[in-house]
Amino acid sequence: MIWRILVGVLTVLYPFAIYFGLQHFDPRFLILLLIFFVAVRLFTDKQGPLMQWGAVALLAVLVAWTWVGNTSMGLKVYPVLVNLSLLATFAWSLKSPQSMIERLATMGGQQFSDYARNYMRKVTVVWCVFFFCNGSIALYTAVAASDKTWALYNGLISYFLLGAMFAIEWVVRQFVMKYDNE
Repeated sequence: MIWRILVGVLTVLYPFAIYFGLQHFDPRFLILLLIFFVAVRLFTDKQGPLMQWGAVALLAVLVAWTWVGNTSMGLKVYPVLVNLSLLATFAWSLKSPQSMIERLATMGGQQFSDYARNYMRKVTVVWCVFFFCNGSIALYTAVAASDKTWALYNGLISYFLLGAMFAIEWVVRQFVMKYDNE
C-alpha cells in the first residue's frame, strides 16, 4: 500500500521535480530520477512480463537519449509515453469482448446489461480520444514549449483535465444507469 502511495506522489511530482531539477542539475543526473520512478512503478504494478520488458526497453532508450545528448527531452517525453501506453491499452481492449471501462467496472463483481456494456464501450473510446489529445499536448509542450509550460501542463493541467473527465463521466453514468434500470 505504501508503495502505491509513493507511486501516486511521484507521478504527480515528476514534472515539477524535473523542472526544478533542470534549474540546478545536468539532465544526465536527473535521468536517475526517471530510473528510480520506473523501477518503483515496475515493482508495484502487476503487469505482465511483456509490459515490464516494454517499460524497461523504453527506459533504456530514454536513458541513452538523455545520457548521450545530455538533453532534457528524454526526461520530458515520459508523460507522452504514459499517455501513449494508456491509449494503446484502452484501444486494444476494444478488440476484446470487454472494453477497459467494463473490465474496471466489473472488478466489483457487478453484472451489466447490454445497454450498459455498450455505453462502457463508448466511454472507452472517449478515453482513447482523451489520451490521444492529452499525449499530443504533452508532446507539444516537451518539444516546443518552455520547461515551465511543460511542467505546468504535465504536472497540473493534465491532472485537472483527467479529474474533470472522471467527474463528467461519473455524472453521465448516473443518468445512463438510471435509464438502464427503468
